[in-house]
Amino acid sequence: MTGIARVARAVAVVWRAGRVNLIVFVALAPIAGTLPVLVAWLTKLVLDRIVDPSAGAIAGPVAALAVAAVGTAVVPHLNEYLRAQVGRAAAMVALGELYRATDRLTGLRRLEDAEFQNTLRLAEQAGRDAPARSVDGLLGLVQGAVQLAGFLGALAVLSPTMTGLVAISAIPALVAEIRLSRQRAKLLWDITPGWRREMFYAGLLTSLPAAKELRLLRLGGLFRRRMLGELRAAHGARRVHDRREVRTQGVLAVLGAATAGAGLVWAVGAARSGALSVGDVAVFVAAVAGVQGGLTAVIGHIAGLHNAMLMLGHYEGVVTVAPDLPAPREPRPVPPLRHGIELRDVWFRYGPEHPWVLRGVNLFIPSGRSVALVGHNGAGKSTLVKLLCRFYDPTRGAIRWDGVDLRDFPVAELRTRIGAVFQDYMTYEMTAAENIWLGDVPPDGPDRVPDGDLGRIRDAARRAGVDGVLAALPRGYGTMLSRVLELDDDSDDPGVLLSGGQWQRVAIARAVLPAVRDLLILDEPSAGLDAEAERDIHLRLREYRAGRTSLLISHRLGTLRDADLIVTLSAGTIAEQGNHETLMARGGPYASLFEAQAEGYAPV
Repeated sequence: MTGIARVARAVAVVWRAGRVNLIVFVALAPIAGTLPVLVAWLTKLVLDRIVDPSAGAIAGPVAALAVAAVGTAVVPHLNEYLRAQVGRAAAMVALGELYRATDRLTGLRRLEDAEFQNTLRLAEQAGRDAPARSVDGLLGLVQGAVQLAGFLGALAVLSPTMTGLVAISAIPALVAEIRLSRQRAKLLWDITPGWRREMFYAGLLTSLPAAKELRLLRLGGLFRRRMLGELRAAHGARRVHDRREVRTQGVLAVLGAATAGAGLVWAVGAARSGALSVGDVAVFVAAVAGVQGGLTAVIGHIAGLHNAMLMLGHYEGVVTVAPDLPAPREPRPVPPLRHGIELRDVWFRYGPEHPWVLRGVNLFIPSGRSVALVGHNGAGKSTLVKLLCRFYDPTRGAIRWDGVDLRDFPVAELRTRIGAVFQDYMTYEMTAAENIWLGDVPPDGPDRVPDGDLGRIRDAARRAGVDGVLAALPRGYGTMLSRVLELDDDSDDPGVLLSGGQWQRVAIARAVLPAVRDLLILDEPSAGLDAEAERDIHLRLREYRAGRTSLLISHRLGTLRDADLIVTLSAGTIAEQGNHETLMARGGPYASLFEAQAEGYAPV
């Protein structure tokens, strides 16, 4: 996208953020540029009339000078206030647009791409200030141009030669600032991967979940050194750039000072010869300083605007990113599952450079039945789950829902038909009620748990066997499940940390909250539970699963033996399938795994 288009988007963002503030901000720019010129000319009038009273009355120019001086003092503060208001409002709009764009990435592929993560971090930074900086740069150009034109006009009246000299001296500054701007943008891109690693290590050093292991294994020193190493590398890169910038700015400052000095020598000589009046000298000195200040401001705003445009390139890269999962040209509504889900010759790998994870899988999951997936780690079980949830599409082959390819359905609508407890389930630092309510929040629904939802939240907690635990918390279901975040900034909030098994039951309650789910996926739903709790949760889930289509994954094969169909995956292929009795009689991979686990419970 061109720079003009990026500026247009930035202006549109600021316009949506607050029209009144922007209009006032725009109106003040030419006023702020005019006031210094006006002060210089009024100063000339006052000085000339002090020296020569016959030149006219002095009261009017003095009064006007006082008013202009007040304006010169007040307008910058008003500008600064409006700049802050516009910046905050624009950041709200821009970040909202940015995260809506990331929400459109319905798959996982781009979020697993390191380069896209770098772009995303810079896009977040750009969203916070680049739109406002772009508009501020444009208005700064207007203000600087008005001031520059006024003082150049004054200089042209007094000395066309000096006007040309001052204007020519601005060319090296403009070229140098544009070059520095490009280097700043490149520097940010270069240090972003290290910055992300630095934040990762810093997060580990202050993270409560990581604290136990870090202290037990004495890893604090290692991660601190790595964090400081990344910070040191970033500081080194910035230091190189800063030195380059100091050298460049120093040369430009010397050039500006030499130009101003030459002008001052000429003005003093002209005044002594009578070619300039005292007021003319005052205007000349102010004009030289004003032209140089105006040129510096214009060049600075051009460079700032150029840098903002480069940063907005990262923002545009995220906001305009194409969906990572193709949308159907003619989307079909997702019907209730009546027949079943079929995987037909499904092949999948995470990228051309990666090995195949699934190799020609053919599987039918009948509606209303339970199917269990077993196999060693890396066999492809979790990948198959990701494909069923359509976080990815098969590299080859198809997955069909009652005969219709999943790619023909809108992704969001498909997922309303699927409930899941993932092996790496989330623990949200929110209230107990919110942790369960998140399982069935309407996309445009309320931001808080409606009072009418508390009953079904408790029902879901009962099905997961965690209602008694949550009801007994200090604030019941309104208790924060966190020791780090406070409830509505209440520093006295008695936040609570749940055990791993209790958290797992909360995750299960979240999955079973919706009344209607055609497919329930349970990926290691009892991995964090003791034997008694595991038996309890499986009895509860068996009752809930009755008549529902469910896909079960567990390394504890005893919890899967009642599944209608057991499928053994090996190296991305289906090695065998059947019920427990059939597979045990066959004596294949499933029987070997089951007997190996059973030996652990046999008396020695």
